[in-house]
Amino acid sequence: MTIWHHPLSLDALNQHYPDTASHHVGIDYVDFGPEHLTARMPVNEKTRQPYGILHGGASCLLAETVGSHASMLCVNPEKEYCVGLEINANHIRPATHGHVYATARPIHLGKSTHVWDIRIRDDADKLVCIARLTMMVKSGRAPSPG
Repeated sequence: MTIWHHPLSLDALNQHYPDTASHHVGIDYVDFGPEHLTARMPVNEKTRQPYGILHGGASCLLAETVGSHASMLCVNPEKEYCVGLEINANHIRPATHGHVYATARPIHLGKSTHVWDIRIRDDADKLVCIARLTMMVKSGRAPSPG
């Protein structure tokens, strides 16, 4: 059993949308399973704050990217699309180099809202951040970019 509307592949997940925030910071997808989706992001000059540690906003960008994408993968894109309602994050420990990995798992997949638990870990598998993302499921096709 899987939560995904269509079968997934890493190649399809990593078809980047140019000129988006996630593309500019280097987010890519590295794993998925029947009920989880994982993306990674480098910790570098694009994602660190002045003290040399991962910026909290970059953690939220990663969490919202993987959670939003997961929500969209759960619905029929011909009939529905998802938009973010709320995100909160607790920053547990700093990351200074390498990559961080965000894994989104559903807490609730309802008709009008989805709630995701997103855990961000570093290369040593230490917990960096815990986020919760709430998505609204809307009727219709997603608006075209631009």
